Amino acid sequence: MSLSLAATTSTAPREPRVNALLVQMPPEDQARWSSQLETVELLKGRVLFEAGSPATHVYFPITAIVSLIHTTRSGASAQVAMIGSEGAVGLAAAMGGESAACRAVVQRAGLAYRVRVGLVREEFSRGAPMLLRYVHSLLTQTAHTALCNRHHSLERQLCRWLLSCLDRQHGHNELSVTQELISSLLGVRREGVTESAQRLQGAGLIRYSRGHIAVLDRPGLEARACDCYALLKLDFQRLLPQDPDGVNAATSATFAPVAVQA
Repeated sequence: MSLSLAATTSTAPREPRVNALLVQMPPEDQARWSSQLETVELLKGRVLFEAGSPATHVYFPITAIVSLIHTTRSGASAQVAMIGSEGAVGLAAAMGGESAACRAVVQRAGLAYRVRVGLVREEFSRGAPMLLRYVHSLLTQTAHTALCNRHHSLERQLCRWLLSCLDRQHGHNELSVTQELISSLLGVRREGVTESAQRLQGAGLIRYSRGHIAVLDRPGLEARACDCYALLKLDFQRLLPQDPDGVNAATSATFAPVAVQA
């Protein structure tokens, strides 16, 4: 399958039609990967892999968003990272770990490319500077998330989380998500999320209805978010500079979606 790109002329909110990591690979690397990539449809709530279990594929989201979730022995859990079209899911298994460190769950349904772990492992043996820089950025995201969850108010955490979701939805300002899911991902009580969402809605920053959150004032939301959000964006651009408009305007010319079996 080819990674060749063609422009789109749609006037609707732009969705990425490619994965940023794959697009930025050198042509010779793309050529090695092209015949082994497949396009898959990821359904919301699907578990791509469990922590500690062998991972067979690495996923490169296109329009899907995936949450990495760590769960304690007592059953408490929290999201430690969020991955969209800027990154890849399952790289730890390709770096010698064999199994995944966290549970990977589809947060937003959509498309992704996937490739067998063995091919990614071979890429790391060649150096894979692009993938290594992304791993660095993912570790940074995990560290900031841990710091944020421990030291910042729930309202500021919620603002950061909403903004991070918006960044991975590329132009869409409405999220299909319940307060119960948000509380689970942030590792907090649902009542706390409800109170924070009500304050943001009262300030005119969001509009909440059952299962949907529309962001009405993004600059206002950014002003209320903790500094983790801005710092993570700066770090990502430093490690993996890209032209978001160029990535979002591109589309795969030859990939056909294949449904992932439950």
